[in-house]
Amino acid sequence: MGDRRAQDAKENGPHLALTAPNPAEQVECSSIPNGDSGSALTTSLYKKRWAIVFLFSSYSLSNAYQWIQYGIISNIIVKFYTVEAFAVDWLSMIYMLTYIPFIFPVTWLLDKKGLRVTALVANALNCAGTWIKVASAKPELFWVTMVGQLLSSLAQVFILGMPARLASVWFGADEVSTACSIGVFGNQMGIAIGFLVPPILVPNVDDMTELAYHIRIMFYISAGVATFIFVLVIIVFQERPELPPTQAQAQARSIQPDEYSYMASIFRLLRNKPFMLLVVSYGLNVGCFYAISTLLNRMIIEHYPGEEVNAGRIGLTIVIAGMAGSLICGIWLDKTKTYKQTTLVVYVLSLVGMLVYAFTLNLGHLWVVFVTAGVLGFFMTGYLPLGFEFAVELTYPESEGTSSGLLNCSAQIFGIIFTISQGKIIDKWGTLAGNIFLCIFLLIGTVMTGLIKSDLRRQKANQQTEVQTVSKITADLEGGASPPEILKEGKL
Repeated sequence: MGDRRAQDAKENGPHLALTAPNPAEQVECSSIPNGDSGSALTTSLYKKRWAIVFLFSSYSLSNAYQWIQYGIISNIIVKFYTVEAFAVDWLSMIYMLTYIPFIFPVTWLLDKKGLRVTALVANALNCAGTWIKVASAKPELFWVTMVGQLLSSLAQVFILGMPARLASVWFGADEVSTACSIGVFGNQMGIAIGFLVPPILVPNVDDMTELAYHIRIMFYISAGVATFIFVLVIIVFQERPELPPTQAQAQARSIQPDEYSYMASIFRLLRNKPFMLLVVSYGLNVGCFYAISTLLNRMIIEHYPGEEVNAGRIGLTIVIAGMAGSLICGIWLDKTKTYKQTTLVVYVLSLVGMLVYAFTLNLGHLWVVFVTAGVLGFFMTGYLPLGFEFAVELTYPESEGTSSGLLNCSAQIFGIIFTISQGKIIDKWGTLAGNIFLCIFLLIGTVMTGLIKSDLRRQKANQQTEVQTVSKITADLEGGASPPEILKEGKL
């Protein structure tokens, strides 16, 4: 095969030689049949895939940090800008609101222009938002900080739908769930830092000049980090590997652009009943997580006055435990391929964790809250990559960005509804009533998850192609072909 590529390069010019994988980067190489022609396409895994997914995780981290940086010190932000708590809640909810109208044009852009263009736009918006917020560290400039947060929220629309797509484009069949988990991991790490750092950087002081100084420092740090990551994306981030990593991805590449209709894909997804059940159940689970994250400061301060820093640490505990859950669930899926069973078990345990958290929050022991919040986070946040990967299996060969976009759109809608509703319930009846409100919807989501009919289309596509390859090789051997001849024809 190597001699054949060299001959091609010699006869047809050096540009053909570039299509072969770099031996220094290539990890694994195999062949798959190309439709009915009987010819073979080479698949390969590149070491650079890890750099790509970790770079994505980094800019996802930067953006997710900004989502929660106001909410976890909401009482301080209320005092500094002299606004109502509900206005500060909107600094978080704007992330959910902007997602809903922009998700469809953004997923269209992801399908048409690919990963690199989407990553560049996301980072440009994220970087611009951070620098606008640097200029908003004055009590009368709440509207400026809202504008900066609006740009950061637009960047999020370009980020949330990418993990499943990036994993499919760059990673092998036994790695996609783990890679998707790493993508989600970055987002969760950003939320964790958003819970931990703002209460440390911005103490609850009464001097407005000193408070403005601390808030400005917080904004400068996030702007510096976002700018550095933006530069790395420009230099390093690549659209896709030269050769596809899996049989399913090779088949997806063979689809001509004029054969694909974005709107037709949307309509097919909307008619896919198992997927639509997942869309609603995913939205219920993640919407509950958004509400808890946004209102965590208010819930903790109500029962433990003056514990702003510990409120951030509790949020950190939720997310760190969730990141562990995400990675474990991703590795488990790659090993077992038990998508529905794992999703259902984690959903049930999320409900149990929410019930325990609700009934122990007011016991007066912070260590109990840390423990119960960690258990809740492990399962509720661990559910995120499960939803993405289960959706890809249910909808293959539809675009991963489109299916992920619909999941996230559902999560944003329920996130807004739950945040506003739980906030009003807490104001009128207290935190226990607000948390029970969320438990009811988690129960509904658990039932809906149990009703999903599992249809692992992507897994079947990979297995079918492997069977075809083995069948062709067996037929050639039975027909008298020798292994060297089969190798020369590209079937091994």
